Amino acid sequence: MNYQFSVQRKKIRVGDISVSYLLKESARPTKTVIFIHGFPFNKNMWIYQLEALPEDIRGIAMDVRGHGRSTSGHGYFSVDVFAQDLIAFVERLGLDKVVLCGISMGGYIALRAYQLAPSVFHGMVLADTNSQADSNEAKIKRFDTIQSVLKYGRRTFAIGFVRNVFSETSLQTRTEEVDLIRSSIRRNDIRSICATLLALASRTDTTESLHTIPFPCLIIRGSEDKLMTREQAQVLKEHIKYAELVEIEHCGHLPNLEAPEIFNQILEQYLAKLV
Repeated sequence: MNYQFSVQRKKIRVGDISVSYLLKESARPTKTVIFIHGFPFNKNMWIYQLEALPEDIRGIAMDVRGHGRSTSGHGYFSVDVFAQDLIAFVERLGLDKVVLCGISMGGYIALRAYQLAPSVFHGMVLADTNSQADSNEAKIKRFDTIQSVLKYGRRTFAIGFVRNVFSETSLQTRTEEVDLIRSSIRRNDIRSICATLLALASRTDTTESLHTIPFPCLIIRGSEDKLMTREQAQVLKEHIKYAELVEIEHCGHLPNLEAPEIFNQILEQYLAKLV
């Protein structure tokens, strides 16, 4: 996956960590889209979106604390910590008219960041994510995954995870993207993987604040997503006042990689309508 020259690699100190990010600059940006990756991936999963952004949109894809090339800092992870990092990152760069685009865990972070600092954000794209906290069953599944990672390592974990996040069609036809995600998982430190699983299991439910979101939101779901249900996407649509829900056919949990042209078109239409 080759980056175009217009996408720059950057690092900045934010609090106790060094945040690594990709930047597609705009000469006269009308908005800044910050892309937040899912677990356990990194910023590189957003390269198709950065390259396709309109000229008047600044694009940033950041590595969440402990993922990719961002450092772990104190090492105690929670969705709250990730959200605080995001808010501090926005303030450190002096960004305005910020639109968050979060997938899966990135959506959890976006929704919690909105709760903590609602005036900072101008729009939100929530892809293959939900607002609900883990059930006890889901928590136990994450705890079991931690034990499995500690026992069998990253390679076995990556193989199983990739099968869950791509549709059957994508596993056969999007081999470069499958390799990208597999290698992203295997590059993560085992300690960070386990710490993030604990963070996801302990996250709070953000459903009660959805009705307070004052700006239009775009909800995207891969029609064959095995991890997020259609019912969970509907909860977002029903509780957010100005929300549009779009399903992308033949995609699993990562439609931005499985059908990037369609994802980018939907994203561009949303950004054009966002005043």
